[in-house]
Amino acid sequence: ITRRTRKKLIHDKVNKAVAARKKWPKFGKEKGNKPGPDPATTNVGDNIKLKLSSTGQITHDVDEKHEAMKAQLQNKKILCRICKGDHFTTKCPYKDSLGMEDAAATPTPAEEPAAEEQQSGSKYIAPHMRAGASSGGVGGRPGSAGPDSREKRDEQPTLRVTNLSEDVTEGDVSELFKRFGHISRVFLARDRETGACKGFAFVSFTMREDALRALEAIDGRGYDNLILRVEWAKSSA
Repeated sequence: ITRRTRKKLIHDKVNKAVAARKKWPKFGKEKGNKPGPDPATTNVGDNIKLKLSSTGQITHDVDEKHEAMKAQLQNKKILCRICKGDHFTTKCPYKDSLGMEDAAATPTPAEEPAAEEQQSGSKYIAPHMRAGASSGGVGGRPGSAGPDSREKRDEQPTLRVTNLSEDVTEGDVSELFKRFGHISRVFLARDRETGACKGFAFVSFTMREDALRALEAIDGRGYDNLILRVEWAKSSA
């Protein structure tokens, strides 16, 4: 029996760095072994070839549209309609507090009993709407507030504090501002279900000078790993 063996030599062009790595001397337990992988210590995986997708043209068209839209928006400044920040309105952390703006314009007293806060569901209730309110309001109706009390309340200098963390309480806000002067009211917007802070609060001072000093001192200050934003609250009128 005559057996013939044909030897076929294939020249494969590879990257210079790949060819240089093949000439590196082995080390460790492989020191002194011949070049190439040793089946006793090396597991050679399958050679997986890259197959280009037939949808490459579609992807290219989508990329061109994306780049065109990006170029159009490059010179436009993003402005939130709620808090005037540099982010989209849908991404605003205070979008849930939009419905609380009207109620929040009239803060509650700083030393409000905890029981009353739980009964109200963490929602501000005007003094003339609370249980046990005295009569003698407009038209003699019990619990109604007269125009004088509303005007007096609106005339008080009130600051709007935003970018508060969820863990902040009324006591924390009062402690932060009381060193600047006498505080008449503190209102902290809370989530009705979780009770967590919704990111903003209102602080009313007796003297406008005290409110101005608090605004200048706290606006832009870091508190609880966040930068506070303090501004004059808009009138509820």
